[in-house]
Amino acid sequence: MKSVTLLERIQTLFGSMHNPSSRQLLTAIKQLDARLEDVTPFLKEPGNKPYGRQMFYQNDHIEILVMQWSTYLDCAPHDHGQSYGWVQIIAGSSDHWIYEISPASLPLERLNRKEKSGSYLNVGKGMIHKMGSRGEEPLITLHVYTPPISGMKVYDLNKCAVCIVSEDCGAWWPEEQKQQLKTVRLKGPWENEP
Repeated sequence: MKSVTLLERIQTLFGSMHNPSSRQLLTAIKQLDARLEDVTPFLKEPGNKPYGRQMFYQNDHIEILVMQWSTYLDCAPHDHGQSYGWVQIIAGSSDHWIYEISPASLPLERLNRKEKSGSYLNVGKGMIHKMGSRGEEPLITLHVYTPPISGMKVYDLNKCAVCIVSEDCGAWWPEEQKQQLKTVRLKGPWENEP
């Protein structure tokens, strides 16, 4: 008997979704039940970035990516444009920071918690967060977003700046100018209003 591949399971569960709710996405990602052996063929080494990412499913309504995380670099605080979705921790563990926007539009850390293998993290519309690998086992995550991400904002808290990045850039400050679609300087908490 032929086993059903991960991509076939994804097509069955996500292929007919149009504007799914967060709950529908969570139900589908849990039913997908992706395991390390399912995503291993899609993994990309992170190199000098916080993670290596591989999009392996996308239509007009959904995108699904797998990420292999660096053991020494966290991603930058970021949102997901107008998208929302879920992150499944397939292997390893992660520190997960959630931010809120200060009156000066600078993200301030609100919550930091450790997430373990088997966890599902909600990524709400407009939510700003960052992640990083923690522990001995490599961090591998599966990400499901709707609609496909565009207009993602990445924050550099040291520079007090935010940048809207191109779709080929991850959650890090872009090294190439063409990946910076728009950059805005924010006020630091030490700067007084005039």
